[in-house]
Amino acid sequence: MSQYAYFSLRSVETTAAEMASHLGLPPDEVMVLGSIMAEPPRPACHAWKIACRTGGMRVDDQVVEVLDRMRPVAARVRDLVDGGEIVAELIIVRYFDDEDGEEEDVPEPVHEDGHVLEKLPGQHHLLGWALEREYLELVVAMGADIDADEYG
Repeated sequence: MSQYAYFSLRSVETTAAEMASHLGLPPDEVMVLGSIMAEPPRPACHAWKIACRTGGMRVDDQVVEVLDRMRPVAARVRDLVDGGEIVAELIIVRYFDDEDGEEEDVPEPVHEDGHVLEKLPGQHHLLGWALEREYLELVVAMGADIDADEYG
């Protein structure tokens, strides 16, 4: 299993450098409109991204790391989004059958009475995720959407 999370600002008109200048925060990753192919343009937009690709972390911890970095510029993100031309998204990507990803590593659980519980197949230690209200409120305050892509 492999997974990562990132916060993205996308635009057809505004470059990642212009977004970074407005935010006062350099991106971890960028996309440049038409840098791979001119017609039709691929990528189809410019993008500014703050990402967490650290292996072995639960995806909700990756999201928290990304959003903690976004918190100081949240009002500036909202200014860009409210301009109507820039789209903000929190994106979560998970590959469940990635041969190069994290191996399942779940120790045999022990019940409080000392009884060892049987671990069933498919109980990967990175499965599942949740976001606390304060992080959901931050996403909303920035005018962002959440997009979770999961692949078998």
